[in-house]
Amino acid sequence: MIHETAIIEPGANIAEGVEIGPYTIVGKDVSIGKNTTIGAHAVITGRTLIGKNNRIFHHVSLGEQPQDKKYANEPTTLEIGNDNVIREFCTFNTGTIQDKAKTTVGSRNWIMAYVHVAHDCIVGDDVILANCTQLAGHVEIGDFAMLGGFSGIHQFCRIGPHALTGVGSVVLSDVPPYVTCSGDAAKPHGINVEGLKRRGFSTEAIKAIRDAYKVLYRSSLSLKEARERLGELAKEFPIITQMYDFLCSTSGRSIIR
Repeated sequence: MIHETAIIEPGANIAEGVEIGPYTIVGKDVSIGKNTTIGAHAVITGRTLIGKNNRIFHHVSLGEQPQDKKYANEPTTLEIGNDNVIREFCTFNTGTIQDKAKTTVGSRNWIMAYVHVAHDCIVGDDVILANCTQLAGHVEIGDFAMLGGFSGIHQFCRIGPHALTGVGSVVLSDVPPYVTCSGDAAKPHGINVEGLKRRGFSTEAIKAIRDAYKVLYRSSLSLKEARERLGELAKEFPIITQMYDFLCSTSGRSIIR
């Protein structure tokens, strides 16, 4: 299942059922899980661990050195989970020792063409990154988030679970869970109602999330006061806990407001 023109360096760990297309290069420190398919002209290098049942298309670059001037050939890694779709011309870099020394992409993600995942990013599970989405270093993307095409995420920013960015969004601050945003710089525009409905959130849960959004964005409360109010709401509506916890942690970028 490995094309005769592919180059597999000695030491690479290739599980059963893996397919590797023409002219693809796999480095010596790469591990590829069962039933993963890789297209033509891909380059998979560095200390890269890829799980099972992934579909990796043509011309991708996975595990290359981080685009960080401080990088000095330290042994950093890229880890990719299971059941992902990674389309053409995507580029995922390894981490840096200044952070976690690891870039992580979870499972069941749909990652469209020309997406860049920079060093030390964490991409959760069931995420959609549309065409030409660009993640700078140290970005965190929560589960079920969806980033519209040509979204650009500033370094160290966090996108909360179930959040959504519109096409061409430039995100310079954290986006709380459930929130929809767009623009340059991105501003909040309500909650991701359609996404929540598709994932089976009840009417009551969506109403509680909408009420939390109003506290955060449509009241006269300061961020600190809004956070305290959300803490009270979370006691009555546990679905709000994820938003409250997000606001209690920090990336140093504050949140979009």
